[in-house]
Amino acid sequence: MEAPKFVWEGAIPLQIHLHESQVTTLPPPPPALILAPRIGYLPLLAPLIKPYFSSTLPPGVDTIWFDYNGLPLKCCSCCRYIPTGVLFDLLCPEPERPWNITVHFRGYPGSVLIPCEGEDSVKWSFINSLKEAAYIMNGNCKNVMNMSQSDQLELWHSVMNGNLEAYQRVSSKLKLATVDDEYASLCLQKSQQSVIETDLPAQAKTGRVPVRLYVLSVSKDFDDLDEIPRVDSWEKISYINRPVEIRKEDKCFTLHDALKILLPELFLDESLMNVKLGGVDLEDAVRNSNEDVTSDKVVEDQGQNACKRPEACRISSSAEIKLIRIQGIEPKLEIPFSWVANNLLNPDYFLHVCVCVKVAQ
Repeated sequence: MEAPKFVWEGAIPLQIHLHESQVTTLPPPPPALILAPRIGYLPLLAPLIKPYFSSTLPPGVDTIWFDYNGLPLKCCSCCRYIPTGVLFDLLCPEPERPWNITVHFRGYPGSVLIPCEGEDSVKWSFINSLKEAAYIMNGNCKNVMNMSQSDQLELWHSVMNGNLEAYQRVSSKLKLATVDDEYASLCLQKSQQSVIETDLPAQAKTGRVPVRLYVLSVSKDFDDLDEIPRVDSWEKISYINRPVEIRKEDKCFTLHDALKILLPELFLDESLMNVKLGGVDLEDAVRNSNEDVTSDKVVEDQGQNACKRPEACRISSSAEIKLIRIQGIEPKLEIPFSWVANNLLNPDYFLHVCVCVKVAQ
């Protein structure tokens, strides 16, 4: 239980500045300091932020939005709200603490952002994500659809309040399938010792993991995280929905193996380059990467996956994975994916993965 507890207790210190164009008093108000939950959502901070700055705002209708270094923060993509921790991991490769962001109450950039209609909008986005995850994991979402109103409210309030115990009490009723993690530690230990594939026991249970993938593409190489260019456009970020299946015959299925399914175009394995996922050609899916690619059908013909060190896999010469971050952690590629799936999920049962990829100019 330690890892989920750390995930739920994870928070990002925010230093929120009011945009100078909306300051009507002298001296200007100091920035608001807020500890924002990683699993939470920026729009839910409005009840804390608005009263703090209300006395200095110009007349007009309040429509709250945020920016970071001039980039409007996309709290919502493909009608699904993005957790605060994911935005931080995606836009701050070199973690900035506190995270200095700017809040606006006027001049909403409707051409870039989808307006947030308050807490109810975020709540229903969360419930719909839960339905998606249930369909991927169980083949149906009946248990989520049949939740009582009181259970829905208790589940949502547990997320808002960071109450893991209350969340587990309600979410256990949904009976969402999990992947078997019985051999995770053994697989990791044996992979580090380079034990041959046949010595590894198979995972005992097939599981399908819902994944939301955020891919930042940069054209310049770098050695240090602080050398990564600032993101100045959302066109540099691809958003992909794609499930990953861990089959019972797969032996020590690692994060590296999962990435070969999630980003097959980065690997030179032709058997992966030519497959289709749920009727969607993977190359076409990445080519149209700003679209929401959701599928409940997983690749069935990839063969068994052995524990390999990441150096053993060839990466496309035109692209290179430079950074992977999940829940603020930079996991090793040889870590068993079952452990990642069981311990680093968000409350909506999706695994949110941020990847920085160096691509050709």
